[in-house]
Amino acid sequence: MSLNVLTDAYPERGAERDRWILARRGMRKPADPRRPHAFLVETERAESGEIVSVATIFLSNRECPWRCLMCDLWKNTLTETVPVGAIPAQIDYALAELSQQRGAGFQPAASVGIPAASSSHEEGYPPDSQKGMPTRHVRFESGSPSPPGEGKSFGSQFSCIPARPRAARPAPRQIKLYNSGSFFDPRAIPSEEYVGIAGRVGTFERVIVECHPALVGESALEFRDLLNATDTSQAYPLVHRPTPGPSREGNSAAAPPATLPSIGGVGGGFVIAPDALNITAHGAGAGPELEVAMGLETAHPQVLEKLNKRMTLDQFRRAAEILRANHIALRTFVLVKPPFLDEAEALHWAKRSVDFALDCGATAVSLIPARLGNGALERLAERGEFSPPKLATLEAALEYGIGLKRARVFADLWDLEQFSDCKECLEGRRARLHEMNLQQITQPRVACDWCRERTR
Repeated sequence: MSLNVLTDAYPERGAERDRWILARRGMRKPADPRRPHAFLVETERAESGEIVSVATIFLSNRECPWRCLMCDLWKNTLTETVPVGAIPAQIDYALAELSQQRGAGFQPAASVGIPAASSSHEEGYPPDSQKGMPTRHVRFESGSPSPPGEGKSFGSQFSCIPARPRAARPAPRQIKLYNSGSFFDPRAIPSEEYVGIAGRVGTFERVIVECHPALVGESALEFRDLLNATDTSQAYPLVHRPTPGPSREGNSAAAPPATLPSIGGVGGGFVIAPDALNITAHGAGAGPELEVAMGLETAHPQVLEKLNKRMTLDQFRRAAEILRANHIALRTFVLVKPPFLDEAEALHWAKRSVDFALDCGATAVSLIPARLGNGALERLAERGEFSPPKLATLEAALEYGIGLKRARVFADLWDLEQFSDCKECLEGRRARLHEMNLQQITQPRVACDWCRERTR
């Protein structure tokens, strides 16, 4: 091993870590501010227990200001804030493209002009449907076996994995708007866009967005209220307000307040005309429910600090309290085997992280295997400080989470071959995890003579 690798240690201080991580990045991929970089329809077990279709759109926007050690979402981001009107245009484009894919099993919903897809997991993607598709290091937690989802990067624009043709299928009931960062960061999604976004997603039952815990506050409450507005055209013009960034929300920063007013105050957001809303006392009206996805990553406090996320467990807990107090659902991302943990420690801390997320009120937890691909993790791997988890570790973590029966727990199945050392049983194990994602029942483990022979 070269002297350079041995001395190229991961820094202890935040600012130095930012530079270290940035220096190991590759090239950013071209992105169009008026086009999403990916979109698809996936199936997922809803909080109600039903298997529903979900339209998932990966929006193009300005890069997240945090420089997390494990992240490669920056690959599909812009260097500047998108112009006003760009995000609604991206949503329009994705839904229109999906609605036209009749040959792939989609049919426009008559009332809203969005794609229809199967709500039955038995008519979803075949087990080998991911083969030959462009890779994307994204967090993908739905029931579909392997199409791209949240957290990786497309080599080319990907629209949807074809499903088996059918004459007509029910329209997606939920929509995910993932933006490689924080939905409530006005430098990524300008607050002027909220009215246009709300007008486009109002027919869905649930709208799922992602956000760093430091930015969970008034903007989330206002967007929730706008989703329930009876007429978004009556909303007042949007008012810019400052939103904290990494410089003010680091690992030692003060946690956000436990409660915030739903209208007015400080934080990125806008003011809504009260008479334009149809809202109960707690903010829930007749429109879509809002769900916010937050990355916990790990409940190991020292490892969390080293991930450069600039967040403490206390800050995550307080952000979750804001959501819970205001009737906004919480989805949590948990890394399986982040850097600096061995295989046994990885499983232990994946379990403790699931426990922590559920104690914070999460209604869904997504287990994301930590992956190579962003430059920084490759360097840590050279130093012996990181290796991807074994498939067995992901399986055991999912079994544990589902066994708790406290909420839905999903395993990310994209690029699953990265974590398997046996081609003979991979597809069987993938199918098992897929079924567990959808049914939330632990299935019998796959027996493999080949694996058994090698371990004798």
